[in-house]
Amino acid sequence: MKAIKAEMFLFLVTFIWGGTFVFTKIGLEFCPPSFYIILRFSFALLLSLIFFHKKLKGMSRRTVRNGLILGVFFGVGFLLQTYGLKFTIVAKSAFITGITVPITPIVYFLILRKPIGKYSLIGVLVATIGLWKFTNPDFNNINIGDALTLMSTIFWALYITYMDVFTRGSENKDESAQLVVLQFLAATPIAVLFFFILDYSDFFFVWNTKLLISLLYNSIMASFFVTFIHTSIQRYTTPVKAALIFSLEPIVASTVAIIVFGEWLSPSETIGGAILLSAVLISEIGGYWEKRKLA
Repeated sequence: MKAIKAEMFLFLVTFIWGGTFVFTKIGLEFCPPSFYIILRFSFALLLSLIFFHKKLKGMSRRTVRNGLILGVFFGVGFLLQTYGLKFTIVAKSAFITGITVPITPIVYFLILRKPIGKYSLIGVLVATIGLWKFTNPDFNNINIGDALTLMSTIFWALYITYMDVFTRGSENKDESAQLVVLQFLAATPIAVLFFFILDYSDFFFVWNTKLLISLLYNSIMASFFVTFIHTSIQRYTTPVKAALIFSLEPIVASTVAIIVFGEWLSPSETIGGAILLSAVLISEIGGYWEKRKLA
């Protein structure tokens, strides 16, 4: 698969992930964060077992190890981000999550010791400026939610980088399916552990249509479907470019908010969104131009 086609799929992943802000915020009104994640991942695990159970035979130890490692990064990242969203405002959450963009090249270099293209680095810098302008965060009052969300970005950067480490060069579709199952298999118990440590004593649960719709979207689209696409596709591009594409998530989240809540982008948000888009274009077009000069 060509890199440009893979990156188009990652844009689809970003679009679906962008919708999770609204649906998660709705879901957290009716149960604590850890229990919400337990329900979300359990349903996604059930779906992955239904669709991929025949592909689980003959898994190698390496695949099991890789899938469980990815699952730990995946699970802890989601839990920290979800707890953070409970205690902070969406604008701060969106910007802090976007810090994954500048963190990923650092993690990528430290783990793989590979040089990063100059246009990708320029794109990261421009994306950081765009995220700041888009979210216009107010950091006068830093709270626990901000700290938790910041911690989640480290796990997202590790997840994106190790996804590249574990899948690059492989064309085995069965292995992709196995990695999806293993990620949910590792992430769900972590959510259970968080539940008993943090939420058990203050547990509440209200089952209604809003919670059901929230869980269906986040379990089917944003967990099962997106995790399979991401696991199968990222190997055809680089972790840095993947992080740049994912930096567009706040724009998608705001677009969904317009549709659901009737909110509109401010001039500052519009400018920030344009800068974010330009960051991705710089990385894509600059890299293409550099290859042509070397050809």
